[in-house]
Amino acid sequence: MALMITDECINCDVCEPECPNGAISQGEDIYVIDPALCTECVGHYETSQCVEVCPVDCIPLNPDYEETREELLEKYKRLTGESA
Repeated sequence: MALMITDECINCDVCEPECPNGAISQGEDIYVIDPALCTECVGHYETSQCVEVCPVDCIPLNPDYEETREELLEKYKRLTGESA
């Protein structure tokens, strides 16, 4: 699953630079995560870095984008150009 940022976001700016895929950007009112770029940090780290640094715990899994760990790893490989 990709992650999402809820409206509890306080725009503290700590999550955006932590995303190794550039999936987080400033939205109209709060930060947003592009599900096409989010791998939950699979391939980069053991844990989702944005979740680790979020001070208000507003980054849950996005139920609209269900993906297995294997699918997330394949997405990581596509995004980084790594061979399978």
